[in-house]
Formats: sequence, structure tokens, C-alpha cells
Amino acid sequence: MKIFFWRFCYRLMTPLCLLGLTAASEPVSKDQDVELQIGIIQRFGTRSNSKVELSATKSDRLTLKFTTGQQQKTLITDQPVQLEPTMENLPQAQLEEVLVLGDFRTFETAEYNANKWRYQGIEVEIAQPERWQVWAKRDVYNTPLLRRLLLQTIKNSGNLKPYLDTKIQQQKPKITWKIDGKNYTPDYVEISTFKDLIRVNQTDVSPEQNQKASQRKYLYPGKLTFQPNAYGTYTLVNKVPLEIYLRGVVPHEIGINAPQASLESQAIIARTYALKNIRRFAVDNYQLCADTHCQVYQGLTGTAKNTDQAITATKGMVLSYKNELVDALYSSTTGGVTANFSDVWDGEDRPYLKPVIDSPNNIWNLASQDLSQEENLQKFLSLKDGFNETGWDVFRWNKETDIERITKDLQKFLRSTKNSYANFQKIIAMSVIKRSASGRILKLAVKTDIGTVILEKNDVRSAFYAPVSTLFYIRPLNKGGKDIWGYAFIGGGLGHGVGLSQTGAQNLAKLGWNYHKILQFYYPGTEVKVLNQNIK
Repeated sequence: MKIFFWRFCYRLMTPLCLLGLTAASEPVSKDQDVELQIGIIQRFGTRSNSKVELSATKSDRLTLKFTTGQQQKTLITDQPVQLEPTMENLPQAQLEEVLVLGDFRTFETAEYNANKWRYQGIEVEIAQPERWQVWAKRDVYNTPLLRRLLLQTIKNSGNLKPYLDTKIQQQKPKITWKIDGKNYTPDYVEISTFKDLIRVNQTDVSPEQNQKASQRKYLYPGKLTFQPNAYGTYTLVNKVPLEIYLRGVVPHEIGINAPQASLESQAIIARTYALKNIRRFAVDNYQLCADTHCQVYQGLTGTAKNTDQAITATKGMVLSYKNELVDALYSSTTGGVTANFSDVWDGEDRPYLKPVIDSPNNIWNLASQDLSQEENLQKFLSLKDGFNETGWDVFRWNKETDIERITKDLQKFLRSTKNSYANFQKIIAMSVIKRSASGRILKLAVKTDIGTVILEKNDVRSAFYAPVSTLFYIRPLNKGGKDIWGYAFIGGGLGHGVGLSQTGAQNLAKLGWNYHKILQFYYPGTEVKVLNQNIK
């Protein structure tokens, strides 16, 4: 397949491939005051009943720079600026089409699969219209013919997962800017203030909320840009220095009341994570998002003295392994044991991300009691005392779900991933068929009336409502009847469980551990260093 793909690209498409090559994202300066680009409102314009208001702080004014026609325009106002989407009729229908090579729950798995396509000679890009996707690169495979030739070649090799996502657009969203009573419709706007502070008030009315409006009000430092993205909608991007960005991350990731050493650990990890992940949204021309797909970021709203002190005390510090920034992954609660990278995502394991019993005491020996064994896993999950997370409500959980809800959840997931089993009507049985050494589910089989669905790794969480991690086992329930009523999902932890536990770090800090010791515990073999030119 590899050789065939390479010949296909070389003979048929070499000129286009050469023309379509683009450089990777520009390298980040090793200066810790590097400017980041954070997508704080993504895909704006998807719903016409969403509105955004921008305003300056007291005694300040907004400056907006944009192009109208061939003319550069600069407007300065002390009044709020309204952004309102409307659907604009196109003079003629437009074809919008991408060749989707895969759908994924996480960026990490999408990137691993993107690199496999690149190795085979296929130019790709990573996008996130909703789920993460790998696309055949649009400026290389830029005609319907080229896309269909590539898709047919892939299918002929036996890979049936890629598909064409084709839409005929009669309308497109257009954003109207209301400035001092006048309407403007620029697609790209630079917004700044003299104080480098901008208030953003987003009002969103969702059909699911029965027309009840939700409001999000945040104060952002730095500058904003309003720009088109790859999905026909728009993104509001905050351009902000790294150390100031952390002020909007640390309080919302670990909480303002966490012990100081755990706050300092979170600051170092959040800084490392940001610098390691600036490539995530290259397709949309910014670097990071502001939600849990990256790190939660809310500008200067909710900042606190102790989190600011933790950021200042660790200024410029990052976590490294052999002079390279680590994949600084972390989660809320591990359930008592951290996971390998490959327990959750596709790709090679990192030597510093491996199973660690999340306890200051020797309460379980993974070498002799491997959690890949169902009996050991169930015994482990019955333990509640002696862990760093003991007493937290998501450390251990037991959720019973009826078969009707499980069926609907799985059907919805399979439809979203274009799975051929999406039309099943009945679940006959469910069983875990493979676990990792940390107890995480690697494969779960669901026998249906039309065949058996195999769910792998993080897709297990996507497919069902009940489990909030992949560290669980299932038990059939009949509730006194002859037929299966549903299943109990019995597990521990919240999130992927790789790297630092935010809950566990707080307990270790209460025991007197400093940030060096906490980070060494969760990322064995790593070093805390001040960012410099020698760190990759």
C-alpha cells in the first residue's frame, strides 16, 4: 500500500504536491514572553442566534483595523461593538468538499494517524470541525477529480474508512459589525485597546436550551483578531503573552484553593503544555483553543493572588526530558493509577508517561498484580483508602444504565464516525476483551443484531454516557427479570489518567512535597528547567 501510494503521488501529482507544500508552524521563541494565539470563540456563525459584544474597560477605547473594499480603515470608539451573524444567500450554489481520512476523539490520535498518511506520501492536515479529523490537504487535492482518484486508490488498497464530506452551500454566514450605529462586514479585524484589556460578552441561544440564553463574560488581556477558519465560520483569537496566558489557565484548571506546591506544579505543566502544543490549530491559523481540548483559559476573569504567585515563582520553568519539552499531559483524577500514553492514544509510549500507583504509600505492586487481568482490576477498584485521591467523589464510581440508553448512545456515536454498524437495533452482549497494564480498556466488544462492534481506547468514553474514564469494568443487570435490563459501569477516575493527577498533586502538596518532587512522581526521569535555546 505504501509503495502504491507513493507512486500514485509521484506520477500523478508531483507538480501539485510541490506547489501545495507549506511550512510547518513557525518555531516558538525560547523567550518565555512569547506571544500565543488562543481561539477563545471557535466556529462563530454556526448559529444565527449567537451574538458577541466587545468593549473596552473604563476610560479606554477600542481600536478596530480592517479592510473595506481596497481601503484600510481604522475606527476608534468608546462604545461597545456588536457582532451578529446572519445567513447570506450566495449568487450561485458552491461546492464545499473535503476528503476525510479519519475521525478521532483526540488531537493526539489524529496526529499519529496524520503522520502515517504523510509517511505514505499523502499530504494531510488536521482539522476540528466538531470531532478531530485528518483531511487530505485541500490545496494539494484541490479538485473533485483529484479527491476521487485518491479516495478510489485508498479503497482499492482495502481501507474503507476515508470518505468524501460533500456539501452544496446555498448560503454562508456573514458577520455584521455594528460600530457607532453603522454596519460593517469585514471578514478579518484586528482589535486592540490602549490598556491591552478587552471585555468579551458572548450570548448564545441554543435550541436544546428551549430558547434560554446563556451568557459568558470574560476580560481578555492583549489583543484580539477576528478571522475566518477552515469551516466557513469565524474564530475570535486572543493574542496574549505566555506568562499572562497562564493567569487565565491555572485558576480554572486546578482551582484557586489548591496548596501552593500543587499550584506551582500546575503552572509548570500548563506552560510546558502550551509550548508543546502550538501546532494544534495550524489549519485555522491560530495555535490553541480555550477549552478542555487544550487547556481551560478564561483570560483575566477569575484570577487570584495565590495562582499569580505560583506563576511568578516558576516564571519560565518547563518540564523537559533529555532537553526536549515533554508531552505535559494531565487529568483531573486518575482513579489510583496513571496510564501509559498508548493506553489512551495511538502512537509510541513516552518513557516518562507510564503507570504509577497514585499513592504516597506502597499499597499495590503493579509488577506482581498486573491490572490487565480482570480479577486484579476489580480487586484494585474495590480499594478506597490510602490513595492520593481518596475521598474525592470521582475517585470511585458505579453508574447503572439501562439498555435503551446504552443502545441510543452507541448508535449516535457510530453515526458520527460513519461506522457501518450504525443501523443496529439491539445490543445482545458487551465484554472487555483487552486491557492495559494500568487497567485501561483497550478493546471492548459490543455484540449487536447485525454484528460485533469493537471499540478501542478513548472511543469507549465517546460511545457511552456513563463512563468518565476508561478505568472500569462492566456488570450485566437484569433487575429480577429474564432479559438484560442494562449494565453497571464500575470504575475510577475522571479523564484520560495520563501524567499528573490534579487531585493527587494537591494531596502530595499537603504532605509537604514541593513541585520538584510532585513532578518527578508523575513524570519519572524528567527535569524542571528554565526555558532556553537548548530545549527542543
